[in-house]
Amino acid sequence: MSADNDVIISVKDLCKHYNGGEIKALDGVTTDIRKGEVVVVIGPSGSGKSTFLRSLNLLERPTSGTITFEGQDITSPSTDINKLRQNMGMVFQHFNLFPHLTIMKNMTIAPMKLRGISKADAEKKALELLGKVGLQDRAMSYPSQLSGGQKQRIAIVRALAMDPEVMLFDEPTSALDPEMVGEVLEVMKQLAKAGMTMVCVTHEMGFAREVGTRVIFMDCGKIIEENTPEEIFTNPQNERLQTFLKKVL
Repeated sequence: MSADNDVIISVKDLCKHYNGGEIKALDGVTTDIRKGEVVVVIGPSGSGKSTFLRSLNLLERPTSGTITFEGQDITSPSTDINKLRQNMGMVFQHFNLFPHLTIMKNMTIAPMKLRGISKADAEKKALELLGKVGLQDRAMSYPSQLSGGQKQRIAIVRALAMDPEVMLFDEPTSALDPEMVGEVLEVMKQLAKAGMTMVCVTHEMGFAREVGTRVIFMDCGKIIEENTPEEIFTNPQNERLQTFLKKVL
């Protein structure tokens, strides 16, 4: 493991309870995410994976515990969470593109409004990013004119247009037709190779094994086991993880 000064997100005893504590979506989660890591979060449905991921930029507000991003406690009421979210790119299951805007406008609206980047610079960067995912020719198209895989690739590069420190992926391929999954995972693999810090919730075990630097297995709102992909997939220690892998591999 790297030194502590490489920690970009630190999560301590994170809890998220509903119905007065009857439902524990997160139950004391503690982990660190370091610069350049690709942390892949796996587990059964309802295990708390997405709640954990969405807590990292306060889309879910935890009941208790702390999340520190680059040394700043983001759970503190004094934190400007909107400013902080500019440094965390988020990609959802359902692309969340603005349907009434062209792809170019979808990609440039946030950098221009939030970062104060000029239209010319924002458009130049957008075209560069679109080129990286093979969609430069779709800059003036509307989301309705694209396939699901193309929309998700756009959603990824739209997040990258803000130059985030971290990319968060919430099951980015689960809404796609099986033949489109590969094109999205390929973009994520390229990002990982380029050294982007990533936290990915996914059901794609091949991706977890090939691209992850660390795999976290969650169940019942807790981290049950975390280790290298090699150890998780070939030498799982926890019985619950062993059962899960038998079902999904």
